[in-house]
Amino acid sequence: MLTAEAVKAEASRLGFHRVGIASVTPAPNSHLSEWLAAGYQGDMAWLSDERRHDLERVLPGVRSVIAVALNYYWPGAQPAVGKIARYAWGRDYHRVVGRRLKAFAHWLQQSAPDTQTRAYVDTGPVAEKLWAEWAGLGWVGKHSNLITRQYGSWVVLGEVLTTLELTPDAPHREHCGTCTRCLEACPTQAIVRPFVVDSRRCIAYHTIENRQAELPPAIAANLQGWLAGCDICQEVCPWNQRFAQPTDIQEFAPRLPPWSLRVWAALDVETWDQSLRGSALRRIKPAMWRRNAQALLANTPPEPASRSIPFGGQSSEETPSPSCAPGVAPCLE
Repeated sequence: MLTAEAVKAEASRLGFHRVGIASVTPAPNSHLSEWLAAGYQGDMAWLSDERRHDLERVLPGVRSVIAVALNYYWPGAQPAVGKIARYAWGRDYHRVVGRRLKAFAHWLQQSAPDTQTRAYVDTGPVAEKLWAEWAGLGWVGKHSNLITRQYGSWVVLGEVLTTLELTPDAPHREHCGTCTRCLEACPTQAIVRPFVVDSRRCIAYHTIENRQAELPPAIAANLQGWLAGCDICQEVCPWNQRFAQPTDIQEFAPRLPPWSLRVWAALDVETWDQSLRGSALRRIKPAMWRRNAQALLANTPPEPASRSIPFGGQSSEETPSPSCAPGVAPCLE
């Protein structure tokens, strides 16, 4: 009989920094309906998938959720304007986590041949942060990100659903206390109350998920230098300030092109295709990059001649050839 201890040992061997197990019952998804009813998902219609309320519909006979996490934190400075969320500096986390999860699920099926599994990395109808909390990895903080004691919230998550009956871990307790730094720091007041984020006010949502030709004026005027994503609520979190530590996963090393805003504002399809291969930021299409950069150019002072570039190399004021991006690998899309 495969034990929880053996499962965790294999996950650790495969390089996962955190692993825990949750029992499928009771389901931890009680607040999702209220959040959706308020319209806080914006245009992310996939979050309304009814299967999120019932994992039995995702994997018939499911008994356990094995939640895993990888620390992605890579230290380095951001430019004052043109900032990019730290999770996207390196290779696409879907691929980094996914390769390990695929090997993990294969091991589970080899070790228990009658077992059925489903593995997801931010791609399935699974409330992964809540399941990670119930599996004891950490707790969902007031900014809605999962916070771990070991790495703060600088983690990406994955999970394996399985028909195995495994001994669950105790759900993690919440340790935000009376702190409200993330609520106070958000320039668009997207955290409408503790633990509740309105995506329609969120810089990360608008710079990555919003497909409209123009950003809402209230967002464009308050980007605070963010070109793609936003880490403000994570940067001010005391848990991150105290416990963030560099990852040992080289795939998360910075590999984005060190371009100026003027280059992003004129990005063409060919350059985008060649330069963002293997990046999670391929989700942002060329017109969206141009929109985001143009909004920053219109709402911030001119860029200084010297910039702090986190990705290595020097800033170019000319539109680069596709081959100039460091570390370009074969397309993983």
